[in-house]
Amino acid sequence: MRLLLVRHGQTPSNVDHLLDTGVPGAGLTALGEQQAAVLPEALADEDIEAVYASTLIRTQLTAAPLAAARGLEVFAGDLEMVRGDTEQGVLYMRTVFAWAAGDTGLRMPGGESGAEALARYDAVVAEAAESGAGTVAMVSHGAAIRLWTAARAANVDVPFAAAHPLDNTGVVILEGAPGEGWKALTWAGAVVAPAGEGGPTGWAVDAE
Repeated sequence: MRLLLVRHGQTPSNVDHLLDTGVPGAGLTALGEQQAAVLPEALADEDIEAVYASTLIRTQLTAAPLAAARGLEVFAGDLEMVRGDTEQGVLYMRTVFAWAAGDTGLRMPGGESGAEALARYDAVVAEAAESGAGTVAMVSHGAAIRLWTAARAANVDVPFAAAHPLDNTGVVILEGAPGEGWKALTWAGAVVAPAGEGGPTGWAVDAE
């Protein structure tokens, strides 16, 4: 199965650098609406047979021009609505990447564990695979996409995912299947080299 993980369009919370994961969440800015509107054209070469989106307003609005449906986010717990560039905001991403590195028992302050977050994402991916669709687009959230890809793609590690944030409507394309494994083909348009064959690397999120 070909899996396209698409980050939602820009929101007011993105502009203000806020960790906004609560339901129903913010809508899109005017720029975010424009980004969503051009997604069908940007993905015109992809033979998308099914489109999934999380339950938040921003992903539903982003997915609407393609089609729409389901559920994917890393809930911020006690860190909800803090600025992403503060110490608490950095703690959110450190926790996410600790999960991706295998520490799935760790809990987001006041929130879920990595095992719970990954299980939710895995369930939607499995549902998509069981649909029989050859190509599926899932409109999700930057942290969730980076977490799941680093945890599940054989050729993407935590330092790479940590060093490569996704812009609004950025796309990660993977190929594979549940139980067989996943390989990232492109990350926001750049080719991802197979593990052990060089390619882009980046800084790790400080665990302190």
